[in-house]
Amino acid sequence: QVQLVESGGGVVQVGDSLRLSCAASGRTSRIYAMGWFRQAPGKDREFVGAIARSGGTTNYADSVKGRFTISRDGVKNTWYLQMNSLKPEDTAVYYCAAHSSSVLFLQLSPEDWGQGTQVTVSS
Repeated sequence: QVQLVESGGGVVQVGDSLRLSCAASGRTSRIYAMGWFRQAPGKDREFVGAIARSGGTTNYADSVKGRFTISRDGVKNTWYLQMNSLKPEDTAVYYCAAHSSSVLFLQLSPEDWGQGTQVTVSS
């Protein structure tokens, strides 16, 4: 079992930056891919981005490409979502997620979820 805990959410202004963290514990050795999803009020949860544990593969939603970057710290079993040029439509609860097989499988159906952290972009 893998436990994921997000941190770093908050209220920011349009154009600001924010970095979210996701700390993994438990059977972290089985994590192959790690990533982020988000859910805005009244909308379905959507994929944001993912990275392979090796760092060799990344994938991002079109809506965040060029603004968001995922990175990971293998020693700390932590991954990050750096969000720049934030927009009001980025307002959502952000969830970190993990999968034992691939970035693609994480995007389709994560195995592990965090509890979520709220990001609010105010205009």
